[in-house]
Amino acid sequence: MSDHGDDAVARAREKAQKQAAARGRAQGLEVGWTVFSYLLAGMAAYGGIGWLIGRAVHVPLLFPLGMLVGLGISIGYIIFRFGHKGGLGGWVPPGAGGSGGSSPRANTTHSSRRLRR
Repeated sequence: MSDHGDDAVARAREKAQKQAAARGRAQGLEVGWTVFSYLLAGMAAYGGIGWLIGRAVHVPLLFPLGMLVGLGISIGYIIFRFGHKGGLGGWVPPGAGGSGGSSPRANTTHSSRRLRR
């Protein structure tokens, strides 16, 4: 009779592990779509600004330059937001989290910001 109970516990534990893994994959997919949308939005916004300014001053080259500037700004923001564990995004890939949960940057001293006389 105890074998039946052990099997049920093992099945419940396995089911919980599968659900946790699925949640981790879904959260990773969510971050991927967020990054993709930042890239598209940056290109669209700055490309549109470049197109408007280029149309006003009759310089069509400002449209692709605006798109490249928007892409660069988007990449910089993505690195800032998702570039280190515990960043503003708060997302940590499954299996990469430590017990502390803080980033290496959070544990550094700020002595480099002090003025040395």
